[in-house]
Amino acid sequence: MKITLITATYNSETSIKTCIESVISQDYPEVEHLIIDGASTDNTLLIVKDLQKKHNHITLISEPDQGIYDALNKGISKATGEVIGFVHSDDFLASEHVLSEIALQFKKEICDGVYGDLEYVDKQNTNKVIRYWKSCNFTPDMLKKGWMPAHPTLFLKKEIYKKHGIFDLNFKIAADYDFILRIFKDEHLKFSYLPMVLTKMRTGGASNRSLKNIITKSKEDYKALKKNKIGGWPTLFIKNVSKLSQFYKK
Repeated sequence: MKITLITATYNSETSIKTCIESVISQDYPEVEHLIIDGASTDNTLLIVKDLQKKHNHITLISEPDQGIYDALNKGISKATGEVIGFVHSDDFLASEHVLSEIALQFKKEICDGVYGDLEYVDKQNTNKVIRYWKSCNFTPDMLKKGWMPAHPTLFLKKEIYKKHGIFDLNFKIAADYDFILRIFKDEHLKFSYLPMVLTKMRTGGASNRSLKNIITKSKEDYKALKKNKIGGWPTLFIKNVSKLSQFYKK
């Protein structure tokens, strides 16, 4: 089973090497890594091209885009793997066994998607865990309680994108939440929780970088809930409050 990983980049010279090397180090052989760059002006392209020369599973596409979700959509359209996952430019896979464990989970559970746990780590010291997003087994009623898996840990069969579509570019920050609501409310799909840390994310992502973005994220989350007919402000309140416990050690 071939796994495609998609990485959206733009001026990511400080973190992209670690991201790509975490994929290179995987002990799972059937991997495709698509780097979708938004026409970076720093050294990102030089770093990627240097690694690309040594590893033929890496494909680079660099052109102007409309932001991260547009880049991810481009990656989905180019993916040749049976399973698609994302590793953002500030993120990296937690160990060299991540993809082999995911592939095994798909085989054992005969499912449409696999997700796991996420660690937020200090931008300078990635050994320092700031927040631990521990997920759990999914039941349909959990969506109305504000539950969602950590999107960077979610690996899906490519067919799901053909059935449910790609990221809605009307959302600037919360297109991933909208997409998750869209697919997890489909009772015909089976998702499997893999209880291990799959991805480590450096703090300071697009949705939590400033107060303005936090407010925008909340508004877009509400819009996504209403669009998918899942809930409203109470669901959003529970969703945000539930994150507080993630700032304690597992």
